[in-house]
Amino acid sequence: MSRLRFGVIGCGVIGGLHARVLSGYAPLAERARLVAVASPSPERARRLAEETGSEATDVAALLDRSDIDVISVCTPSGLHAELGLRALAAGKHVVVEKPVEVTAEAADRLIAGARQAGRALAVISQRRFDPASRMLRSALDAGEFGTLTSGLVEVPLWRGQSYYDSGDWRGTRALDGGGALLNQGVHAVDLVQWLMGPVVEVAAHTALKGHHGIEVEDVVTASLRHANGALTSLLATTAAYPGRTTRLTVHGDRGSAVIDNDELTYFHAAGPEADTSAYGSYGAGNQAAERRPAPVAEQRDASGLLPSPHGEQLLDLCDAVAEGRPPAVDGEEGRRALRTVLAVYEAARTGAVTQVAATPETSPVPPTPMTPEPA
Repeated sequence: MSRLRFGVIGCGVIGGLHARVLSGYAPLAERARLVAVASPSPERARRLAEETGSEATDVAALLDRSDIDVISVCTPSGLHAELGLRALAAGKHVVVEKPVEVTAEAADRLIAGARQAGRALAVISQRRFDPASRMLRSALDAGEFGTLTSGLVEVPLWRGQSYYDSGDWRGTRALDGGGALLNQGVHAVDLVQWLMGPVVEVAAHTALKGHHGIEVEDVVTASLRHANGALTSLLATTAAYPGRTTRLTVHGDRGSAVIDNDELTYFHAAGPEADTSAYGSYGAGNQAAERRPAPVAEQRDASGLLPSPHGEQLLDLCDAVAEGRPPAVDGEEGRRALRTVLAVYEAARTGAVTQVAATPETSPVPPTPMTPEPA
């Protein structure tokens, strides 16, 4: 077994999570090693390096290092393509935090750059790696819910005005791209598409109600139509004081499930002999305890997120590089979620039902194998 050597660009909240996962998530110990972190703020880089036992440097020096195989880009979203392309040009594999970028054009440039360089491009969508999400996906793949009919996505968060005032990039179209949906809710958009199929059409409204001085929305509601005809209702906001947990619900004509705060809180699937012709059970018959994955004792990071889903996605990247295959959530998957979010914004702007732009038909190119350091 060999280890990929990582560098992290960006030492804020999410960059800190990446660095701590790379340096402290036990299953990654034999597969990955954090070498260095970089930030425009030398002090931030120094503090994070001391915490994680890595080196602090600047972005240019990090990209130029020959002892780094993978660059993790944890910067404002509107810089993902620029920094990702620089990393690819330096021969590195690339991980970018969500969303892949803020425009489809920038995402396309990054994806094309990875194909041309023969390097892996992964887009963080760690909720696909939650045990509850994986269990539900397996149940859906097995047809346990019958015909999927509807979904419900709730992202009711609170971000005070100080959050947007803490950086001049926050809440800007150029670097944040969007507000409650693109910045905070894109994970849920990706997850509901992974579970229920691609979204092909949307109707939506956006508003700015709880904040001032920003260019993006803090409330969005949308109706999403999936390719299989199922409908999903979506709410994402950063103006729901004091903030509640993210919840995703999936309904079919033979079963339903609820994932709340990354945990399976409700699950019911009709057995092969069950009679579903009556009125149902109005929430009774919860099978979640039987289907719920075994709990893992872990504390949430300072970011509020569990470390293991990020760790499992980074493990998938290590496997993808070793096996010469695309990562499970590659650039194309990241672009799919982005195009859905952009369609929501367009529908809200025009007041018209809007088609989601089709993802270009391209075959994924497996990354060229590298020779990482021995474990």
